[in-house]
Amino acid sequence: MSTESWVRNRWLHAFFGATMALTAVIAAFGWSPWSSRWPAYAMIAILVLAYVAYGHRGYSEPKAAAVFLPLVVVSAAVLPAIAPSTAFVQCIVFPLIWVQTERIRTGVLFSIAVGVASSIGLQVSGGPDALVSTLVIEGISIIGACAMGIWISSIADLSESRRELLDELRATQTSLAQANRNAGIASERERLAREIHDTVAQNLAGIVMLTERAQSDLASHRIDALQDRLVVLEESARAALEESRALVAAGAAGVTRDSLGGALHRLGERHTRETGTTVTVDASECALDRDAQVVLLRVAQEALSNVRTHARATAVHVELRHEAEQTTLRITDDGVGFDTGVSSAGHGLRGLRERLALAGGSCRITSGPGRGTVVTATLPTGAAPSLPSAPVLSSVPASAERSVAGVAR
Repeated sequence: MSTESWVRNRWLHAFFGATMALTAVIAAFGWSPWSSRWPAYAMIAILVLAYVAYGHRGYSEPKAAAVFLPLVVVSAAVLPAIAPSTAFVQCIVFPLIWVQTERIRTGVLFSIAVGVASSIGLQVSGGPDALVSTLVIEGISIIGACAMGIWISSIADLSESRRELLDELRATQTSLAQANRNAGIASERERLAREIHDTVAQNLAGIVMLTERAQSDLASHRIDALQDRLVVLEESARAALEESRALVAAGAAGVTRDSLGGALHRLGERHTRETGTTVTVDASECALDRDAQVVLLRVAQEALSNVRTHARATAVHVELRHEAEQTTLRITDDGVGFDTGVSSAGHGLRGLRERLALAGGSCRITSGPGRGTVVTATLPTGAAPSLPSAPVLSSVPASAERSVAGVAR
């Protein structure tokens, strides 16, 4: 038996030792119909040795209990047969049975066996005159032992059941915590993917496009145009740097202390300057929280990026309307359009819809071959987007409020 089990059952060991010692005293000084009492001493010695060898392991080892408990039944018959007062040994015998048996039925059978054995021993020592008192005493002993044993066993079963439930609860909590961590990691990755796509990736793609145009101007000896390209290229690179720093700082770049309307006007001017496509902006002033402004600005960036890459449009109109119940941003172009029923592999529109959904808004795209495209984004007025708060980027230049590159729809 392990040290832990020995310590846990130390009071039972002490109770057994004290009971055996007291039983030996009773056997020595109590009344006995026999002239020799050595069988009682031998029985006590055998019982003690058996407990040391097997009985103390019976609390946790069913095989050891199967060897020890039959000897306990025998002692319940031998000791009262030699000295009736040693029937006192039942004080430890009944607890040993119920502690070392795994099933209630087994405990009841062993309790009955002990009672019957003790009755036989008392009859041997007391004769027929003690029959009635023996039956009464042992009947009460068996009933009391079974009642207490069943009650305590039910409490033990209930405790074990609750322990298992607690273990399952802890395992479930651990699993849930891990799932929450994984969900948080996945959500953060998606958020960073949207931010990088809408800011840094578009700026870098724009730098590549501007570099290609600059090379074309250089090859054609258009020095004046080349100078303008280099200025725009420098501004784009600075904007990409600022937005990268904002992302590292867990912020959302794009909206400065100025209003969303101002940011949309600068975005349109930049797009017109870089592509030659006329962008008109009709943006009324509206009171929106910072995160809502970021969401709508990202919608405008993505829409103009798609116009640059796919639409081949000659004019774009950006309209921002603020009403009592919702704020609407609509971007309309006169380009070639596309079939909205055909799914695309690009991340842009999907990320746009996800961003609006997180903010409690919606996105509707109307288009068709040769009919241009209309992107309509709506946010409930006063909505609190499920996006991390971003610090006010007072140092971000005007070029940070726009996207200069195209990505696939």
